[in-house]
Amino acid sequence: MKPKSKSKRAERITAAQFDRKFERGEDIAPYLDLKKAIVVQRVNVDFPSWMVDMLDQEAVKLNVSRQAIIKMWIRERLDPGHRITR
Repeated sequence: MKPKSKSKRAERITAAQFDRKFERGEDIAPYLDLKKAIVVQRVNVDFPSWMVDMLDQEAVKLNVSRQAIIKMWIRERLDPGHRITR
């Protein structure tokens, strides 16, 4: 008989079930796979107003937020192999 693995796997539920549990304040930890979690770090960057205006124009063209444009362009610059086709 094969011994049971000690590593815990995240249980599987639907997104709707997950949302209901979260909204009721239930413990959702068993449904998360924290090994795949991405750590987000907030940074502040100052841009001249003309640059913010141009970012906003691009964001409107692509129907995304200013933050999304900035993240997308920085990602493309740091990792050219990860280009998103538009």
